[in-house]
Amino acid sequence: MTVKLSDSSYEHAKALIKDRHAVVDQRDDWSEHQPSTAEENEFIERHGLDEFGKWHLGVDDEKRPNTKGRYRFPFGDFQDVHRCAVLSAESRAGQYKHNDIRAAAAHLHGMLDGVS
Repeated sequence: MTVKLSDSSYEHAKALIKDRHAVVDQRDDWSEHQPSTAEENEFIERHGLDEFGKWHLGVDDEKRPNTKGRYRFPFGDFQDVHRCAVLSAESRAGQYKHNDIRAAAAHLHGMLDGVS
């Protein structure tokens, strides 16, 4: 698996946080706050897969283009960046040694902590 940081998604997340489109929630809230499969599919139907991809820090270039599975490490709910999602991405990226994604998530984490 070759998962790399999506620079455009990282920039998108930073811009959202700067514009106060951020939820400073608790570490374990992502299981409740993450979009459901139906919500993801509805978002893709309305906005397309490229917009869906903007909400994920990682892109797996071994997965087929134009599939949801190509995008990894979500950071929000299609409206706001969620601290719990960023913390999850930071932790999981570190576990799998995706250091560029871990570092990006750590930077977003710091930005979010500055919002609160």
